[in-house]
Amino acid sequence: MRARLILEDGTVFEGTAFGAEGESFGEVVFNTGMTGYQEVLTDPSYYGQIVTMTYPLIGNYGVNIDDIESNHPHVRGFVVREWSSHPSNWRNMGSLDAYLKTNNIIGIQGIDTRMLTKKIRVKGTMGGVITTLDRSVEEYVSKLNTQGLLPRDQVARVTTKSTYRSPGKNYRIVAMDFGMKSGVLRSLVARGCDVTVVPADTSAEEILNWQPHGVMLSNGPGDPADLTDIIATVRQLIGQVPIFGICLGHQLISLACGARTERLKFGHRGANHPVKDLLNGRCYITSQNHGYVVVPESLPGTGLELTHINQNDGSVEGVRHTEHPVFSVQYHPEARPGPDDSDYLFDRFMEIIAAHGEGK
Repeated sequence: MRARLILEDGTVFEGTAFGAEGESFGEVVFNTGMTGYQEVLTDPSYYGQIVTMTYPLIGNYGVNIDDIESNHPHVRGFVVREWSSHPSNWRNMGSLDAYLKTNNIIGIQGIDTRMLTKKIRVKGTMGGVITTLDRSVEEYVSKLNTQGLLPRDQVARVTTKSTYRSPGKNYRIVAMDFGMKSGVLRSLVARGCDVTVVPADTSAEEILNWQPHGVMLSNGPGDPADLTDIIATVRQLIGQVPIFGICLGHQLISLACGARTERLKFGHRGANHPVKDLLNGRCYITSQNHGYVVVPESLPGTGLELTHINQNDGSVEGVRHTEHPVFSVQYHPEARPGPDDSDYLFDRFMEIIAAHGEGK
């Protein structure tokens, strides 16, 4: 079936549909990972986005139940150069096409994804629609330029609706779920932590009533500056308990301390971003998915110091508080894009909790 990807500037890409049929509007972004498409589809941080994979062949190892990062996909569309109709892998449980159909996700293949990626890099992230319907380009462009594509309450749409717990015998951790990937929980559980996952709007008082040894601030979608109530909650927690923030959690810590965030032109999305840890001088290959970043010039006077920088563009990739046991990174240490490059950050969290307990 014929499908089209139409951008808000009127650019049209014609290809073939796979997955579901119909139309779906979203923010068109690109991911540079060679693998990990199932993790991308199910990462809540991609809520509301039409994701383009720059690697040309997607779906060749199928889908399985082990590589999902949440209970269902969150993307609004999927764009590939070619999808594999005959996946082969010992863990394969079905095709990408069937998986998208089951979850009502529209896909398009056969377009020039290199051209699309270059356009996004030059013009920036923009709105778009994938459609199998016979409506005019002008009608779609008008709609893309007059209506808001993404809601302001994205975190509220992806957070857990109720508190749940993964028991353990080590430290008690309260994880604030802003769209938390399963890998974050797995990394804490692997260290024996007793993890209580709470909704994003949980108050500081409720969190402290759990008497946690540490608080985890998860990844999630949207503009962090919109989350004023959550920022206030994080501000109340700082100085009360050790805190580790990832991605959106990192941005919220920075905002709570008085720093600023800004929107990137086309974001960082992929599994091959080099980041330098200024504390040990090492460079790590990281997995990333974010469209906003902390403004480095806003850090002085906040009590935060820069700990990690992106080697591609020099942007802020990590901070720590100079007085309180609080630190964060912009990337995903739980994602493991090949080697376990950044897994040490969870061990650092455990060490900070231990030191904080001894200090008390």
